[in-house]
Amino acid sequence: MRIAQVAPLAEAVPPKLYGGTERVVSWLTEELVRQGHEVTLFASGDSQSSAELVAGCEKGLRLAGIRDHLATMLVMLHNVRRRAQEFDVIHFHVDLLQQPMFESIQHRTVTTMHGRLDLPDFMPIYKAFPDMPFVSISDSQHAPMPKTTNWAATIHHGLPPNLIPFKPGPGQYLAFLGRICPDKRLDRAIEIARRAGMPLRVAAKVDPADVDYFKKVIEPMLDDPMIEFVGEVGDAGKGEFLGNASALLFPIDWPEPFGLVMIEAMSAGTPVVAWNNGSVPEVITPGRSGYIVSSIDEAVAAVHKAVKLDRRMVRAEFDNRFTLRHMADRYLAVYEKIAQRGAHGRPALSVTNGHAYNGNGAGQVSAGAIRA
Repeated sequence: MRIAQVAPLAEAVPPKLYGGTERVVSWLTEELVRQGHEVTLFASGDSQSSAELVAGCEKGLRLAGIRDHLATMLVMLHNVRRRAQEFDVIHFHVDLLQQPMFESIQHRTVTTMHGRLDLPDFMPIYKAFPDMPFVSISDSQHAPMPKTTNWAATIHHGLPPNLIPFKPGPGQYLAFLGRICPDKRLDRAIEIARRAGMPLRVAAKVDPADVDYFKKVIEPMLDDPMIEFVGEVGDAGKGEFLGNASALLFPIDWPEPFGLVMIEAMSAGTPVVAWNNGSVPEVITPGRSGYIVSSIDEAVAAVHKAVKLDRRMVRAEFDNRFTLRHMADRYLAVYEKIAQRGAHGRPALSVTNGHAYNGNGAGQVSAGAIRA
């Protein structure tokens, strides 16, 4: 199958440091190439891939210091559109701009939505293009969307099985990994660690928009010998950081679309203590991969339980649900349906959890009734 993967330009694929979406694009692209598909990756020029790489810019725009990515992204999408006839499926990992540009060939496209979908600002474009096929990364993520949205599937993220090696533990500290911003609630993690009487290591980036929050709220809390701020870490250091942790704290205060760090921790065998928001109940199995909490008191109690979980059981939850092969197989099922219908010039029909849905939201039909 001839597949185009269209990545954001903020980071390289895979990213040099922080960047969840670009990591997923990289893993999926490499697995598709490994399985023998002809893959073209549209991404920044400093990306590394075994697919054909088409550079949309010289290097990832965030580390290049470019704050407004609109113009560069439009030029890349124009290039994708010019080459569209070369592909059976065009898979977008950018949220909005491609919809008007690719409406006439939307039956050969699919867009994975990687961000939050509960903001009313973006709803007009989703309502304007109800037949554009989308993939959500959790059921929670797509719940606020218009009922007419053409969901092709919900596909949870998956990791290469050896990316974050299993470590038998027992672990030496609590961990916080991600981004420092009000939504991620590092302040909660610090309070949980202090009350649990355990050291906390923080590996996180600070975006320019969050510098003021970091300096005013978080930085004063780091003046504690039990709290260590190690800065931003990439893939090279992530395995050691997560593998040597007793538990990962994920005390989010927003509707997290997926939360890649949760399955990265599970891959290492490290249990997760996570706030009951967004996708968390779809990812964490209480008592097997961690615990789901709704208060600081619950979190402190959960930490003491989580560190006693069998780390082999945590890793088994990852192996059974969140490997790259699981993710790639589900995407290939979507691609095959799109390619079959695209070959006949028909609008794409969505397939979700074994059922098909037509593009106008009229309801579900049995999977056996799908025809190319």
